[in-house]
Amino acid sequence: MSTNHHVLRLVLSCRKITAQVTSPSSSSIIAMASSSEQEFVAQYRAKLNRFPRSQTFWDAKVAFRVGQKLGLRLRDIGVTGVEIDVGEELSRPVHHRIRLLPLFDSVKRAGVVVNGADELGIGPPS
Repeated sequence: MSTNHHVLRLVLSCRKITAQVTSPSSSSIIAMASSSEQEFVAQYRAKLNRFPRSQTFWDAKVAFRVGQKLGLRLRDIGVTGVEIDVGEELSRPVHHRIRLLPLFDSVKRAGVVVNGADELGIGPPS
């Protein structure tokens, strides 16, 4: 992974997904989107109170929407491309990687190139 690109990092837990993009020069976060934002609260509460209780509170639809929000925020500040750490993404369990594909896809649809997403080797080639 080169250091002259903006880097997209994902922080996953069973409760939320957070996507953050860091600046190549300072490593500070320049854009971020998360499933803990206000628009996801009602859906999160519904899953929290459901019986039997779900182990995971985010899915591919939530990942897609987080990616949309991140893509728009990146475009607003003039970022046209990001890079992912392919090794880090490949080290994730397959069930997480499959749910993350819509996030990368929605960032691309917003007009931001995601370098490395095609190397994950799951799902249809884009």
